[in-house]
Amino acid sequence: MNDIKQILHDFKNDTITLDEAYLKLKEAPFEDIGYAKVDLHRKLRQGVSEVIYGAGKTPEQIAGILAVMRSHHEKVILITRLSREAYDELIRLGCDAKYYPEARAAISGTMPEPEGKSFIVVATGGTSDIPVAEEAAITAEFLGNRVKRLYDVGVAGLHRVLSHIDEIMSASVIIAVAGMEGALASVLGGLADCPVIAVPTSVGYGASFGGVSALLAMLNSCASGVSVVNIDNGFGAGYLAGRINRIRTENEGKS
Repeated sequence: MNDIKQILHDFKNDTITLDEAYLKLKEAPFEDIGYAKVDLHRKLRQGVSEVIYGAGKTPEQIAGILAVMRSHHEKVILITRLSREAYDELIRLGCDAKYYPEARAAISGTMPEPEGKSFIVVATGGTSDIPVAEEAAITAEFLGNRVKRLYDVGVAGLHRVLSHIDEIMSASVIIAVAGMEGALASVLGGLADCPVIAVPTSVGYGASFGGVSALLAMLNSCASGVSVVNIDNGFGAGYLAGRINRIRTENEGKS
């Protein structure tokens, strides 16, 4: 949306002609490169450029999509679900990106500095949940949010989460990442006055059914203000939390 405002501003100040402004606004909303139709208007519609889902794509395909986005002046691009082997091949192909191994994600460009004082808490039930939590945290940071990580604070030792009560009570939104019985989301939902986004993970023994047990427990949480994303969907949680925190950050400037 800022790009449209800039075009209108330039036209108003006679920096560009009416025909030039019209041409810029009518540019194709996507570029078809055969194996992908790269959405070039995503940032205009939603404020954030398209994110590349790396799983199932070859390094050459990812490199091609990156090249298109770069040619249209996208400065920071997030690639999710990217294996180390695929990342190494991207570097060999000449792509510029930083890899975050725990999150299985890469950032092409410079990670933006966080805005405002409001922050997102990303908490996990156990250490095994960290890969999903890191995907959420990196996504939120990619969107310009401040993130605080509280890892291995599950309900098997409730004193661990209670030792971070100040961060929990001060957060603008909390992402609760847990497998097993998924109880962490309800605990945090009962402590905090902010939205809690629950992320069930596929961590657990046989009867956890690959995260279905945690998913159902979180959907049935008795704590108010808890919403749930899909199993292992750290990206979805981080993206939603980023939008919620953005509202809080914008309101900071008005107060």
